[in-house]
Amino acid sequence: IATHEVKDTAHWLASPKRAEIFATIGVTNIRTFVNPQNRNSVGLIMDVPDMDAMMALLESDEGKAAEEYDGVLAETIAIYTLVIIILKVV
Repeated sequence: IATHEVKDTAHWLASPKRAEIFATIGVTNIRTFVNPQNRNSVGLIMDVPDMDAMMALLESDEGKAAEEYDGVLAETIAIYTLVIIILKVV
């Protein structure tokens, strides 16, 4: 899950950049969300096969250029990961 703010929600929703850049590291099943109380606050849920590759992409020049193109306010990005705990009962 990732959340952040954008300059122009309509542009962000319509942009092909997100899918293009994330496809390079195998990200699939990207779903977009918009906060109805603050339409410039948006979120994504996606299947990320390699979180290290995702973080490297976001820090790369290519990643920063895609964020800029999409109007992402980079300082507002928050990333959440799924934590699975397996309990063994003995």
